[in-house]
Amino acid sequence: MDILAQVLDRVRLSGTLLFHFELGHPWHLELPARPYALFHYLSQGSATFALEQGEEIQMTEGDFVVITRGEPHVFYSDRRAEPLRIMDIDRSSPRLGVVRHGGRAKPLSTMICGNFTVSRPLFGSVLELLPPVLLLKPTADGGWLEAILRRMVSESALERPGQRVALSRLTEVLFVEVLRNWIASLSPGQGGWLGAISDPHIGPALKLIHENPERPWTLSDLGHRVGLGRSVFSARFTRLVGQSMHRYVIERRMAEAAFLLETSDEPIARIASRVGYETAAAFSKLFHRHHGLSPGRYRAARRSDGGGRQGDVQEAEVAECPWPRCPHFGILEECA
Repeated sequence: MDILAQVLDRVRLSGTLLFHFELGHPWHLELPARPYALFHYLSQGSATFALEQGEEIQMTEGDFVVITRGEPHVFYSDRRAEPLRIMDIDRSSPRLGVVRHGGRAKPLSTMICGNFTVSRPLFGSVLELLPPVLLLKPTADGGWLEAILRRMVSESALERPGQRVALSRLTEVLFVEVLRNWIASLSPGQGGWLGAISDPHIGPALKLIHENPERPWTLSDLGHRVGLGRSVFSARFTRLVGQSMHRYVIERRMAEAAFLLETSDEPIARIASRVGYETAAAFSKLFHRHHGLSPGRYRAARRSDGGGRQGDVQEAEVAECPWPRCPHFGILEECA
């Protein structure tokens, strides 16, 4: 089993491009908090980036930054410049609008912005494991990033059948590549279970847990299977994953149960058995403690909200332009 592939397949990851900025010095952008992750690719020039409450990061051409929690943030060449406040970056038009902002002086900077959305928040632990700001610098094999984004830009330029699906799939590929590069940069003990996947002992143990969450796993059993003694395995698992093996097994079972409740009509007693509990009562008690709802109420709530599509900006229909005082949508000249 490819653990990362399984998790990403279940979270219903999607996203799209939002804007393509052309920025002449001096310029200043302010982006509000959003209920999803945002990404920005500086395709040309330079910029200073900062969260609303955070240190400044100097970005150069080819840098790619992900704001994983959707926190308010700014980009600028001169912070004293009048900011262009993006009051609502949701767009109803599928076409990628070009926003021209700032002065006429060089250097000219261009930036592509988009989002990552997760339609099953309970499986959003992948985003939660990432730092609030994830900055990727250009690498020797970094052509993949520009190639994907270039394809997304060309796809956004024209309205064609299947455009939304195409952009969503390209976004998935983009996110997987971002994760791969981030995981490769981690030191031992960083990144929770994502970082531990590559460990020669803990990686196989995680795979066993994901393949068979219903099994009554013990430290001795798993340690033996991956070639470590009980105490050494326990310490290594906790250090690399960030929680004990027993806690991880429980969370894995609760995540699997939530997925089954949402996507199947199986009886609760059957689901309880599939995730390792002999009685529905024992399972329901732990599920309620973990998710704040009984299994039955959880299933009803998730079915009533369409599978938990909150944060999916593609469902929103925004009729007006997202910039105040801007009379049109499309090619925007000096919208500040």
